Amino acid sequence: MEQLIATLVFVTLGFFFGRRAEKKHYTSLIEREEKLNALPVIASRIPPYDAPYEQSLVSGSVVIANDYFKAFVAGLRNLFGGKVRSYETLLDRARREAVLRMKVQAKKQGADYVFNVKFETSNISGQYSKKLPIVEVHAYGTALKKIA
Repeated sequence: MEQLIATLVFVTLGFFFGRRAEKKHYTSLIEREEKLNALPVIASRIPPYDAPYEQSLVSGSVVIANDYFKAFVAGLRNLFGGKVRSYETLLDRARREAVLRMKVQAKKQGADYVFNVKFETSNISGQYSKKLPIVEVHAYGTALKKIA
């Protein structure tokens, strides 16, 4: 009985603290995206203009873990099937954070544009691990700076 109570306490704490951390992260993402919105990022392989430009590789990487509550709910969802929304938000936050970090690097280099953006995603916690899901997302692209 004590183990059940302890499990419920940890799951409840995971729910409240995980939800709070996720909300804080989304707020931070929105604020930083608004600041860097002037720097366009596209997936096209073709440069957006024919003017002379300097080019360089820029990248951003992030590692994000899920909380215990979402891992518990995802385990239940796995039994019954369907969308695992907790993992969707995990990947959404990771992708957005990686793009922001890539944009910061491009801005430091004075870039006007980032094109040919790609993503790489890795599951760090292991496919059969009983640990929390931890993902790494790496975004990279080509930064262009117009030559005057």
